[in-house]
Amino acid sequence: MNDDVPLGLLFGLLIVLLILSAFFSSSETALMSLNRYQLRHRAKKGQRSARVAERLLERPDRLIGLILLGNNAVNLAAAAIVTIIALQLGGESAVFVGTIVLTLVVLIFGEVAPKTIAALHPSRIALPASLVYAPLLKVVYPAVWLINLLANGVLRLFGVRPDRVPPHLLSAEELRTVVAEAGVMVPRRHQRMLLSVLDLDAITVDDVMVPRQEIVGIDLERDWAENLALIQSTEHNRLPVYRDDIDNIIGVVRTRELFADLAKGTLTPQRLLEHTREPYFVPEGTPLNKQLLNFQQQKRRSAFVVDEYGDIQGLITTEDILREIVGDLDSEPVLAEIGVTRESDHSYLVDASANIRRLNRLMSWDLPTDGPKTLNGLIIEKLETIPRPGTSLTVNGYPIEILDATEHAIKQVRVLTPRAHEELPTLRAAQG
Repeated sequence: MNDDVPLGLLFGLLIVLLILSAFFSSSETALMSLNRYQLRHRAKKGQRSARVAERLLERPDRLIGLILLGNNAVNLAAAAIVTIIALQLGGESAVFVGTIVLTLVVLIFGEVAPKTIAALHPSRIALPASLVYAPLLKVVYPAVWLINLLANGVLRLFGVRPDRVPPHLLSAEELRTVVAEAGVMVPRRHQRMLLSVLDLDAITVDDVMVPRQEIVGIDLERDWAENLALIQSTEHNRLPVYRDDIDNIIGVVRTRELFADLAKGTLTPQRLLEHTREPYFVPEGTPLNKQLLNFQQQKRRSAFVVDEYGDIQGLITTEDILREIVGDLDSEPVLAEIGVTRESDHSYLVDASANIRRLNRLMSWDLPTDGPKTLNGLIIEKLETIPRPGTSLTVNGYPIEILDATEHAIKQVRVLTPRAHEELPTLRAAQG
């Protein structure tokens, strides 16, 4: 009876079955390799195949059951046809050889090669295949349902619930990795901004605030003429108002509200207090993302950072948080404004009270930021004492020489870049 079937027809059917086997194998890998976020994006843009694929992947147990049902069916049919061909060509002794040949052909052309292509280009294969699987699933649903019923029953014995697919969510660390590896898809400057937004929960107000000693404000105990000169010359939009000491804060005044009285010559301390708004305080250690929300809720633009004793430690503004995200708005920030003086291409004189995060950002340095906030604090932490002038040390590959120090703090240091460390003589790590 096998001799009644032409060999040409048998080989034609075999080729069709091998193509179907490759289709099922490649589409399985492609659908499971799809980037769910790219798929969701395409579905939201209205791409029909993406919407269909997204629905299919909502129940992967049904999809896998359908694919395996089809793949096994065509492979079994291919094995039967090879057996018939072998019997016609060489009798029963050729069946074994035919089985070996079919196994190799299916392994190479029906499994490895299609799945490799699918893994490299999942969207090109998965999206068109989903348009085939959606109606096919409706046709063979009873068989798929029975297979899944039995398979899911076994899975439940191990505590697995295939009908409860966990949502595909990214943690902050995973999202950070995605952004960092976006490559040319996202411009480098935008990558830095996105990563800065993700880092807001790890950065506190202490890291970016204006230190207490650098706060510029109106002291009502100061000569009034000096205060008027300060108001006229200041670049700040808001100024704190206090008596004698910043801890005796009265409030904050918008400088633009004073210009009318200033122009008329009628600005007096009493008139100033009428424009003064109550101060807003936040505890030190507040994450920047939370503080940004606090600014929005309180409709404020600035806040005073206080410690556990209520003493003011610094001033934080929305501009400080914005600068942490997008970087300095000045294309060429003046080094003197951050306490840096360039000696050469690889040597800098730095005010030891400079904020480490801002130094890293503006100078493209890589000093550690997980400890003290200032260069003075970092050096003292490393040496565990206040060093004498002339002391040298290396921090994260940056040679640092102490130039000026008092009994209480370091005043000025010389910082060499790592490249300078290679070119210049090694600094002596001596401590007086």
